[in-house]
Amino acid sequence: MASLAGLLQLQGHRITGSDKAAYPPMSDLLRALGIAVMEPYAATNLDPLPDLVVIGNALSRGNPEIERVLDERIPFTSMAALLHDEFIRGRSSLVVAGTHGKTTTTSMLAWIFQTAASEVSALEPSFLIGGVAENFGTSFQLRPTRTFIVEGDEYDTAFFDKGPKFLHYFPDALILTHVEFDHADIYAGLEAVKTAFKRLVNLVPRRGLILAYDGSDNVTECVARAFCPVENYGFSDTANWRLRNLRYETGASSQLMRWEVWHSGALWSDFEMALAGEHNALNATAAAALAATQGIGVESIRTALASFKSVKRRLEVRARIAGVTVVEDFAHHPTAIRETLRAVRSIYSRARLWAILEPRSNTLRRKVLAVELIESLRLADRVVLAGVFQQERIPEAERLHPEEVVSALNEAGTPAQLLADADAIVDAVAPRVEPGDLIVILSNGGFDGIYEKLPARLRARFPDSAAGTMHT
Repeated sequence: MASLAGLLQLQGHRITGSDKAAYPPMSDLLRALGIAVMEPYAATNLDPLPDLVVIGNALSRGNPEIERVLDERIPFTSMAALLHDEFIRGRSSLVVAGTHGKTTTTSMLAWIFQTAASEVSALEPSFLIGGVAENFGTSFQLRPTRTFIVEGDEYDTAFFDKGPKFLHYFPDALILTHVEFDHADIYAGLEAVKTAFKRLVNLVPRRGLILAYDGSDNVTECVARAFCPVENYGFSDTANWRLRNLRYETGASSQLMRWEVWHSGALWSDFEMALAGEHNALNATAAAALAATQGIGVESIRTALASFKSVKRRLEVRARIAGVTVVEDFAHHPTAIRETLRAVRSIYSRARLWAILEPRSNTLRRKVLAVELIESLRLADRVVLAGVFQQERIPEAERLHPEEVVSALNEAGTPAQLLADADAIVDAVAPRVEPGDLIVILSNGGFDGIYEKLPARLRARFPDSAAGTMHT
């Protein structure tokens, strides 16, 4: 929604907005754009009366602004529908979808096109991403060129349109990264999730292309009846775009991930990137492969990936204090947690790894993937769980019980603790960490300011190391 607001402002519209509680990085982005966010929701926020109200998918009947919109028949639409009608229609739509990795992969694809545009200006992309891409410093861009790159979200569109947002984007080419059960509040089970992705695949025209991850039976099933060519990427020897020889090399001041990509049985290129994790190598390979099919040369792709920074809140280093490193990651699913912890293990192999998790997403707040969550958290050396975010909103029979997760972890030999909130966690963790420790904070929300509170407490504990320790 914040990204769409920025795009509309570029078109000359006057934008106002409301939220229950905005938080970074999008609140910072809106502030920089001069777009005021009114908090909390109130019917008077619609004064003076707007020409159009864009309603996000987090809102439902009973919201005071929605009630006024309906009572007074103020014109309204959804984010996804307006994005298509105002920006995607008439352009080449490149969509990145999947349960995991879509924000990072979309950012990589946009940066590849931007890098290639230094030689061919027509390649400069318009884009909308569900996070702030650090290479751009923003989550959106609008150019008078043909390519529009968009992150395709499988979450529903609005209270009046319960279909996935990505069905509005009509991809000319599609990357499909993963298909797993997620969004337990709107999908009854894995079959329902697969049906949504199959419908997306069915929108790709015969002249289009799908790049599909070959390490998932669910992805393979979803693309099986595509009407367009399908090329797959992954580590298997049958992949059209095959990753090989993935390794890490430590330089004087940084660590690089390097790998090769083989195309149709022959070495296509080698790549390097300052990100870690097998999942990021897969994301980069998907973006590289799609860019190549759109006419971008391999040298531009290599240059772009080598200079790719990351996305805000994805393995973002928030502080380094007295040898303690604090990392933030936008965790929303047990698989995402597993891959994040695996990635930081590859970089900080000797560190004692703390995982601090707030179960906040609609999936993590439910017990449906509790076993998978426990297995993912076992990759850490120490685990701290916060209380489930707004647990009272989850039906009793569906709720995750974090005390059971903590008990299972302790029984399996991973020390774990349940603490009520961010303040309690800071009070408990800050005195116990030691130089060389790595703290990974996992949440898809603001987590009550823990990203600032914990570094502040560490600086107070280690005052001689306080200066110049923040890194974002």
